[in-house]
Amino acid sequence: MKNILFILSIIFTTISISAQTPDITCKIDAPETSAIRNLLPKPHYAKTTEGVYSGDIENITIKIVSDSELGTFDYTLDGFPNEGYKLCVTPQEITVTAASEIGVLRARQTLRQLAIDNQGVECCEITDFPAFKIRGFMHDIGRSFISFDELKKEIDLLSRFKINVFHWHLTDNQGFRFESKKYPALNANSSFTRFEGQYYTQEQCKELEEYALKQGVIIIPEIDMPGHSKCFTTAMGFNMSSEEGKVVLKDLLTELCESFPHAPYIHMGADEAGTTADFVNEMSGYIKQTLKRKVVVWNKISGVNITTDNLPYIDMTWMWATAGSKVSGMANVDCRYNYTNHFDVFADVVGIYKSNIYYAQYGSPEVAGALTAIWNDRKSPDQQAIISQNNLYANALATSERAWIGGGKQYIEKGGVTLPNSGEEYEEFADWERRFLFYKKTWLKDEPIPYVKQTNVRWHITDSTSFATSATGAGIYLKHTWGNTVPALVANPQLGTTAHATTYVYSPTKQTVGAQIEFQNYGRSENDKAPDQGKWDRKGSRVFVNDTEIMPPVWTNSGKTINSEIDLGNENFPMRNPIAITLNEGWNKIYLKLPYNNADGIRLNKWLFTFVFTDLEGRNAIKNLIYSPNKLMSEQAEIAWARISEIENQINTQTKDAPGYYPTSTAKELNNIILNAKEELRQEEPDCNNIMQKVEQAFADFQNTLNNSQIQQPQPYTDDNPVWYTLQTPLREGPPITATYTI
Repeated sequence: MKNILFILSIIFTTISISAQTPDITCKIDAPETSAIRNLLPKPHYAKTTEGVYSGDIENITIKIVSDSELGTFDYTLDGFPNEGYKLCVTPQEITVTAASEIGVLRARQTLRQLAIDNQGVECCEITDFPAFKIRGFMHDIGRSFISFDELKKEIDLLSRFKINVFHWHLTDNQGFRFESKKYPALNANSSFTRFEGQYYTQEQCKELEEYALKQGVIIIPEIDMPGHSKCFTTAMGFNMSSEEGKVVLKDLLTELCESFPHAPYIHMGADEAGTTADFVNEMSGYIKQTLKRKVVVWNKISGVNITTDNLPYIDMTWMWATAGSKVSGMANVDCRYNYTNHFDVFADVVGIYKSNIYYAQYGSPEVAGALTAIWNDRKSPDQQAIISQNNLYANALATSERAWIGGGKQYIEKGGVTLPNSGEEYEEFADWERRFLFYKKTWLKDEPIPYVKQTNVRWHITDSTSFATSATGAGIYLKHTWGNTVPALVANPQLGTTAHATTYVYSPTKQTVGAQIEFQNYGRSENDKAPDQGKWDRKGSRVFVNDTEIMPPVWTNSGKTINSEIDLGNENFPMRNPIAITLNEGWNKIYLKLPYNNADGIRLNKWLFTFVFTDLEGRNAIKNLIYSPNKLMSEQAEIAWARISEIENQINTQTKDAPGYYPTSTAKELNNIILNAKEELRQEEPDCNNIMQKVEQAFADFQNTLNNSQIQQPQPYTDDNPVWYTLQTPLREGPPITATYTI
């Protein structure tokens, strides 16, 4: 697959293709060409490399060719045709070549992106196609209602970035939000425990499906069965697993299919509440054989082993949490670490963007894509709080772009959520961030997006075990929500440890700014205890600016256990105004004290912090600030310094004047070059590229030296020189061994 090129779906790279005349050429109907023409500013001109061509683009040609003639990567997944396309823009003509009408739509979405600045479309030739067929987002509106107009707007906005699936989780314990005309008791106020009477009519379902299809989005509706169904039992007087319940469910599934006449898949839930293979087979068989739709289930299913033999009617699984794993012989979609209700704003989006899709570089009939899922179990004051606290747009677009372009060096279980200080992954994420923030100011300017620029925020972090490292980002996990399953900054955190995070922020003027500060991100699915008044969290974290302690706001739910029916207040920073802080002209010291203790009343003992300066509304990062733990005026110098710190850490783990290590003399020349490099980086305008070339060459020479050196051995015991050793084997493959004994 090395020769396959995936083009970014948010802002595209222009590449050249050779022109070919297809055997099959036809014009799509006039509305499609009109839609393309309407995307362009008037006059419909194209920009050339020499300047601006001001004449009209006279022709828009759309060609439908066979898959083989198009020649882009694709694989078979029922309901999802080939989305690849070729786009050629000249000063006189736009030509779209695709293997399907959906490919034409994807080309149109690209043209819309290219024309966003209303300055015409640059002349270009683009070949583009997705690595994964499914790039979706999900709303659990059974628990927390989202208005019909809001859903319509989200589909419109997200489809512009080639998100192509909306998973509509229509029912849960708190409410049955799909209208049943046959069983109206399901929608009666008495059947709801939240947002009484808030449901979607069958006419609205049909309308939203039609609207979504025009944007290239497939809706996959879900009635969760037999679990998460207290509302059903309340309304009907019996549960879903009963004989009466199964009769009602079949009627409801019929109504559902009539309300979504174009949905190729129906999701029947069947996840964590416990069920039997007989129940799953009866209901999935009805969907497959009688209603002629394909069947999706959650993976795993509590109490049932998912195989093609055991569950013959299942076509696709949604893998959830660590419990779900790929099932052979059917399509699987990766939702395992995409549950945004547990996410913080800054670090988790890094993990999602860095990660590949379930260990795969590109899609296949068995690994079909990824989905961003909002399980807002907790009652929220309004739908804007759901969008903001779950950071919907940043998480959905990071997920969808990774699924479109493929790749990713490691799965999140290996690569974790830490943003590298430099290198390829850092540069890729910084490029995504730049493009995302561009769209935050344009298409998404009216949306509640808490994410701001963080790739310039740098820290020096130490702890009481002599751990020291550089870190980059506005949000840093020392220990992730999922503990050792998802790696974070500290490999094996020990209770009782205190970490210290320090940086300096250069401000060109004295100014009052906002500080977004957080030490415990409250999940939207946890019944956790809020901080006590005067405390930032339940661990004892503290923050100082220029040696003055910054106190927290007055908490909405101070000291209370915030159960699922209590509105989460200002405990998470997107729900409150930033803390107003006056920065001095010049360098300002930021210091965070981060104890790692058992936090009473907290189920998931995260160890993290968020700190970044924004405007007083919390909308945008403050421009012209420099975050540097080393007081370096150049961003490139700070990146170089961070790389040097990584090299120093490797030196320290390999060299020491003690048994089990290489002699410190092997690193003497490298250390001298590093010392000089640091002095040069402190200069006003350092030549960072030249400095780092010297350091990297010296580091390569050092590694070659180690290959020809001997690890130091213990000295023999003599009466004149009795020697007692604590031996370590840091260079030995496998776990390190430490032993104390006399030789």
